[in-house]
Amino acid sequence: MAAYKRILLKLSGEALKSDHDLFDFDKVNEIAGIIKTMHDMGTEIGIVIGAGNIWRGRQGPSAHMDAVTADQMGMLGTVINCLCMADALRKAGLDAVVQSAVDMNRFAEPFNAMAARRHLKEGRVVLFACGTGNPFFSTDSGVALRAVEMEVDAVLMAKNIDGVYTADPLKDPSATLIRDITYSDALARGLKVMDASAFALCAENKVPTVRVFGLDDPQNLIRVLEGSDIGTFVHP
Repeated sequence: MAAYKRILLKLSGEALKSDHDLFDFDKVNEIAGIIKTMHDMGTEIGIVIGAGNIWRGRQGPSAHMDAVTADQMGMLGTVINCLCMADALRKAGLDAVVQSAVDMNRFAEPFNAMAARRHLKEGRVVLFACGTGNPFFSTDSGVALRAVEMEVDAVLMAKNIDGVYTADPLKDPSATLIRDITYSDALARGLKVMDASAFALCAENKVPTVRVFGLDDPQNLIRVLEGSDIGTFVHP
């Protein structure tokens, strides 16, 4: 029995890649199979995917690019990732729809909140591409915005670490896992779960919960949906 009726799943672009290739199709197909299982549990699923396997925004060599151009390239990267995952979901037996915040009618439906809700109610998985459609907003802001618009019961943030820590555990060995925290406390403490605008949007609109957990074992997606308390609960 699923703990949540409607979720928004945030996947990093890195979750789709291998050490040497932009896409590890064994990983992509494994995640698609798990999403199929989640769907079969009766959960309506929206998905946002980052573009980190393709483009890191204004980091590294692109730091001196025009910020608008760099962010637009990142948005296009999310479209590529959504198309890839939608294809894998269809092969797994699901009906998947890509909606884009930037109009590109030959590749995806234009984003429309009412149409997206209808797709979810009718059993389709909806993948939301291009973030908010604007530069200077991260994928996190896109996640928070779509979570509010889709009226989800939970946001599932599958990351490369197993929850929210007091500091970056990769840099600070004394960092400890936080199991439960409010949006306002996380924002006040500067914890890097989401960016500030995303936290504020979740707090102001009382998104019921954001679950942060590790994707080192993709089966964690099922465990969270079944009600496991792994990772961190972030809430109003």
